Amino acid sequence: MLSNLIKELQNASNPEQAEILQKFFKTGEGDVFLGIKIPVQRKIAKKYSGLNLYKLQELLNSKIHDYRSVALFILADKYKKSNEENKGNVFNFYLKNTQNINNWDLVDLSAPKIVGDFLFEKRKNILYELAQSENLWEKRIAIISTFTFIKKEKFEDALAISELLLNDTHDLIHKAVGWMLREIGKRDLEVEENFLRQHYKNMPRTMLRYAIERFEEEKRKKYLRGEI
Repeated sequence: MLSNLIKELQNASNPEQAEILQKFFKTGEGDVFLGIKIPVQRKIAKKYSGLNLYKLQELLNSKIHDYRSVALFILADKYKKSNEENKGNVFNFYLKNTQNINNWDLVDLSAPKIVGDFLFEKRKNILYELAQSENLWEKRIAIISTFTFIKKEKFEDALAISELLLNDTHDLIHKAVGWMLREIGKRDLEVEENFLRQHYKNMPRTMLRYAIERFEEEKRKKYLRGEI
């Protein structure tokens, strides 16, 4: 089954798109792209949802970005269809593979669906450990996982992890935190603004811009000028 999946992915490769993606994902750690668009990846992943974790590990170990992406689509689907015990197995498998979930799109397509969902009604210590990791992608997993909580109007952990990451130096963390703050604001603007009033003058500019993107123009300008 794995060999058939790999054959399909190779057949779906698009060299021109691959070249574009290679330039776009500058942070990839030696990534190789086949140039397969996401809808095609999802379609192929659905056909191979029965792959076991051992086979998924082979895909996740690959330098080919599309292999890892499809593996994570399959993993998220496997998690969704699992009972509680097997969800725990998928969750643990995911955390053991953070070194392979090493680009922002891979984190974003998987962390809320697996890590966020699994931890929603559990202790969230692991998120705070990940947020304080030296690894960029573990930090992004920590904050993006809170999207699941935010959607259910539970903001405490997203705000706490955002505060932990305020002084991070990487723009992919700035964008992720700003995005989560914006998502909070969509659901409760007062909560977002209470956080911003405390921190906006000290947060990275990119983080602030992402957080206030949906504000009316005059209010947005006041935040950018430091006049709130």
